[in-house]
Amino acid sequence: MTTMNVSLPDELKTFVDTQVNNGGYGSTSEYVRDLIRRAQDRERLRSALLEGASSPIAATADGYLDTLRARIPSS
Repeated sequence: MTTMNVSLPDELKTFVDTQVNNGGYGSTSEYVRDLIRRAQDRERLRSALLEGASSPIAATADGYLDTLRARIPSS
């Protein structure tokens, strides 16, 4: 594991300390790692959404929904 030093203004340091104490984190490092992982997750989701939005439409859901409706027993 690599060490990284980060300088924060007092206001941000206080905020981080509060998050660690109230958020169930064992240390400031744990909190920062969680923030980074969440940012990675957001970036992956964003990439997947953009990829999906730019891909051609393969099929519509209408036929699938019709198939499901046909399987529902009538009362």
